[in-house]
Amino acid sequence: MHWPLLAALLALGSATGFVAGLLGVGGGMLMVPFLTMLFTAQHFPAEHIVHMAIATSLATILFTSVSSVRAHHRRGAVQWRIVQFLAPGILLGSLIGAQLAGRLPTAWIALLFALFVGFSATQMLIGRKPKPQRELPPPAGMFGMGGAIGLASSIVGAGGGFISIPFMVRCNVTIHKAVATSAALGFPIAAAGAVGYVIAGWAEPRLPAGSLGFIYMPALLAIVAGSVLTAPLGARVAHATDTRRLSRIFACLLYALAGYMLYKSYGAWSAA
Repeated sequence: MHWPLLAALLALGSATGFVAGLLGVGGGMLMVPFLTMLFTAQHFPAEHIVHMAIATSLATILFTSVSSVRAHHRRGAVQWRIVQFLAPGILLGSLIGAQLAGRLPTAWIALLFALFVGFSATQMLIGRKPKPQRELPPPAGMFGMGGAIGLASSIVGAGGGFISIPFMVRCNVTIHKAVATSAALGFPIAAAGAVGYVIAGWAEPRLPAGSLGFIYMPALLAIVAGSVLTAPLGARVAHATDTRRLSRIFACLLYALAGYMLYKSYGAWSAA
């Protein structure tokens, strides 16, 4: 891997770690578009670039979620019973989602990511908080909801917080406990999704050296190294800053990144 690419990946990891600590959002929505740009500049196979970006982004959550969960657990905020009921469905959904994404053409996967990011940016911009309306569903319902969270998260390379947190808040879980529990759910999402993307890309002959399935390992290691250093800094700044305005600015950045992924989708359709 060339030094300019390594420097760019370290910078990306540092930026996403800081934003995750500052605003409490996963880095996948930032990582996937920027990894797509970097992989495109490296002339990776065009038909696999978005898949590799999503798979690599998802794999980083394996490492970044651990420190977050430890901090939340020390405060007693993680609702492990909810994790217990959602995790089986998440594992299955994430495995299936990775397999589906691995078979989707680049145009479709880029379009789905752009729509998800656009929706997430709108939610941040509006700042609407879901109101408690009901109790948690029975185990079968929790399994189904876990499957939906895992499926969507593994397809777009995100930790699932934009789905799981509103769901839990509507089910009378306080927002702080929902955020903490969502962080814990990120690990099974990432674990199953990463395995799924390794399997989906295992037999692809044109992937660059250093790839484990669709996961580009040099990028994974560089991003994790950068994010581990800056996530605690972002968390400290968050306690001393009004993050509402920053959330709106971040939402505007997400709109721009969604637009870029729409552009990539259009380009893939045109080239087909």
